[in-house]
Amino acid sequence: MYEQTMTNIAILGGGESGWGSALLAKVKGYRVFLSDSGILAPRYREALALAGIPFEEGGHSQVLEMDAELVVKSPGIPDTAPVVRHFADRGVPVISEIEFAGRYSTGRTVCITGSNGKTTTATLIHEILRTAGYDAALTGNIGDSYAAQVAECDRQWYVLELSSFQLDGMFSFRADIALLLNITPDHLDRYGYDMGKYAASKMRIAANQRPEDVFIYNGIDPLICGDPAFGGIASRKVPFRSREDSSEPRGQAGAWLSGGNLHAVYNGTALEMPLSALGIKGNHNTANAMAAALAALAAGVDPETIRAVLGRFTGVEHRMEEAGTVAGIRFINDSKATNTDAAWYAIEGTPGPLVWIAGGTDKGNDYGGLKNIAQGKVKALVCMGVDNSKLIEAFTGKIPQVYDTRSLDEAMRTATACAAAGDTVLLSPACASFDLFRNYEDRGRQFKEWVAEFKWNRE
Repeated sequence: MYEQTMTNIAILGGGESGWGSALLAKVKGYRVFLSDSGILAPRYREALALAGIPFEEGGHSQVLEMDAELVVKSPGIPDTAPVVRHFADRGVPVISEIEFAGRYSTGRTVCITGSNGKTTTATLIHEILRTAGYDAALTGNIGDSYAAQVAECDRQWYVLELSSFQLDGMFSFRADIALLLNITPDHLDRYGYDMGKYAASKMRIAANQRPEDVFIYNGIDPLICGDPAFGGIASRKVPFRSREDSSEPRGQAGAWLSGGNLHAVYNGTALEMPLSALGIKGNHNTANAMAAALAALAAGVDPETIRAVLGRFTGVEHRMEEAGTVAGIRFINDSKATNTDAAWYAIEGTPGPLVWIAGGTDKGNDYGGLKNIAQGKVKALVCMGVDNSKLIEAFTGKIPQVYDTRSLDEAMRTATACAAAGDTVLLSPACASFDLFRNYEDRGRQFKEWVAEFKWNRE
């Protein structure tokens, strides 16, 4: 357990991560001050006041005067932000909530990262552990703050979904079981448009692991297996391969596909089930299920429980979520597809003809990989964002109809006008949501509400 030697701590950011970090700091006896450049949500403002934690909002003027010995930064704040540089240039350690909370927790950790599939895989693993009777919490980039949960009641197990931004602020934190699902272009605007830097951030998931820990990784992802850090990983490497391969060795730890079945083995314990019996569908979800099965086996869960949960788990909100059918038009909410790779899987896995709604805050996207999958399947692209010029330029001439819209209502009216009975309207933006929405959840919920209203008006 971490021995505290510092007294003054600054918390940057007043959302879920910042509130949780502030609460844990207060519980552990720090003199804590929270600072947010924006306006705090009422529930966080009230919670801070109730806990007796001083804070400022609408700027960082007070925290800059603070003699902080440690700074905990929310993941949405880049390292280049002036307030972060102020402390870093003075030699003050700047860490993430994950690093901070990990210092005070005795619980075992299953940590999941990757460009795509994190939420589905983390939620699935948590469901398996809970079904098996484990005292497990779902946290990190999903659910309640890790730090807040440690402060209120430390759990035996934590399933943590971790973004690259959270990994960047981890230095001594160690995952007992680490999963790296894939590495594809995402958030390149935060990494100087350097794919190598982004990949290095993802590889930090296995940093500090010991030989007795477990690293579960995508064995057919060249950016993982070819990364310079891969050879230096000290933990037990356990691959999953979501490509049919009947020659896959059966006696080694890992997961593979053969004869239409999913196979997973760890420490002599084997699981086998037909792919047709999986509750989540699509090639990308097969990979997520394989990774989750291996993590659960490594955590000691019996194959029968794993198989049962894999069979009944059908996915998470905003990821290939059925939003309804109106006048023969099917609506799918894939708002969580915030990068091009996620959108590719959505288009590939959805029968056409499609009316595809995409757009938002571009993160350095290269749309080249989407052109071939969209041609011949997507009849219309409805661009939804403040600035759609890059999308329009990429797909004009590749898709029969391309539309420029600046709001969800305009996008939905355009999409439904393009769609006919038997078509699917697919919201799979390939972009972040912050130009028009609070987050991808807000975007997805507004989409579903519009569909529900549209259905009510048609009936």
